[in-house]
Amino acid sequence: MIGILDYGMGNLGSVANACRFLDIPARIVARPEDLDACRALILPGVGAFGDCMAHLTTFGFVAPVQQWIAAGRPFLGICLGLQLLFADSDESPGVPGLGVLPGRNRRFAATPDLKVPQIGWNRVRPVRPDCPLFRGIPAGTYFYFVHSYYADAAEAGAAAAGLTEYGLRYASALWRDNVLAVQFHPEKSQHWGLQMLKNFDAWAKERP
Repeated sequence: MIGILDYGMGNLGSVANACRFLDIPARIVARPEDLDACRALILPGVGAFGDCMAHLTTFGFVAPVQQWIAAGRPFLGICLGLQLLFADSDESPGVPGLGVLPGRNRRFAATPDLKVPQIGWNRVRPVRPDCPLFRGIPAGTYFYFVHSYYADAAEAGAAAAGLTEYGLRYASALWRDNVLAVQFHPEKSQHWGLQMLKNFDAWAKERP
């Protein structure tokens, strides 16, 4: 069973519906004690960095999620669920993130040719071909994005598994050990996005 974390914010319905469509056993998890019944965890997120961290704290999920990741259990962050993995964000100065990865989320600089937030389809170029999320997915596939902040590719370092161009090059997919994360919305990205969710499910089953 894959747990979809419910902390009062996030695109739970669309992620749960995508899993249901794919016949992936999944449940929405609203209490930390319910994590014990899960073999993998998805952290979706929409809204502001600081608000999401406040909700995670209120619902008692900060330490359990950190412990889940530290224990080597399969994890997928989606959209803000990727950004929350970092130490902090320009969006909410002074608010610590989960601190799983070093670095800071940066805000896109708006220009006459570049609107912020980025809303719509954009390419993802895998830079780690062995990343399990990209199995069977062509390089340069388009996925659906909605965000104003991004993970700096240089700060993400070896964890950067996919890159996207939007005025600059940033890390749109991450992979480190048991942690996978994407800035885009696979559940809203049609065929290849659904394939990515299938890939996560298959990879989670492969892990001990």
